Amino acid sequence: MNWLDALILGLVQGLTEFLPVSSSGHLIIFQRLLGVSSEGFLDFTVTVHMATVFATIVVFREQIWALIKGVLQFKYNDEMDYFLKIAVSMIPVFIVGVFLRETVERMFTSFDQVGIFLIATGVILVFSDLASRIFIVKDVLNNHRNGISYLQAIFVGMAQACAVAPGLSRSGTTIAIGLVSGVKRSVVAQFSFLMVLVPIIGEQLISVVQSVVTPDPNSYGMDLFPLFCGFMAAFISGLFACKVMIAIVKKASLYWFSFYCFIVGGLIVYFA
Repeated sequence: MNWLDALILGLVQGLTEFLPVSSSGHLIIFQRLLGVSSEGFLDFTVTVHMATVFATIVVFREQIWALIKGVLQFKYNDEMDYFLKIAVSMIPVFIVGVFLRETVERMFTSFDQVGIFLIATGVILVFSDLASRIFIVKDVLNNHRNGISYLQAIFVGMAQACAVAPGLSRSGTTIAIGLVSGVKRSVVAQFSFLMVLVPIIGEQLISVVQSVVTPDPNSYGMDLFPLFCGFMAAFISGLFACKVMIAIVKKASLYWFSFYCFIVGGLIVYFA
């Protein structure tokens, strides 16, 4: 992978990590389109995922700092309530990571599955929009502390666990299910982005440990400059996409992203 490939893939990761169109699916798509080999690609994916984690931390730095200070008071205040709901939301993805890791990894070997799951993402986005208009209680009636209940946190966590499949958007799925279950629009995007920090950091640390214990010469060993280009591209584009997505969730519908998912997913299924 040269620096230009890394730059393009970094931009793709940064934008699609937060927009409801699947970052993992798009990395696979653009890897194919650019003809990038698998050599060193695991190094790269770890790097750009950490870049979007840093972007999330920068965007929500004030909220994260307030959350840390509140939790360290060791009493059941608003911050402790929010922290515990994030912890509860991570239970489903923890179960998937421990017991179904090999099954999930096998999904990444099939290119046509990316298209199928992108189409599924489009269906979820359409359903969430229709459901919120027709039969779901509006978020103005949500009186739960911090705008989300423990049960809603579990629902959002289950959505995140399902979204480990390549092509199924994590942000799109978690935000859509959150809205359908009645989480306030002003709350759901921030909760969705913060709840993924620990699982992503944990996943990347596991990848690093595995690289030390059982190194794979075909997956590691990229030059530093392409990694740097990919990291910076993912970080900067991630900052932009995260802020855009927050604004979209608060004021607009995710419905329009479904058209993109249907078109790209359909093309992949047809040509794969």
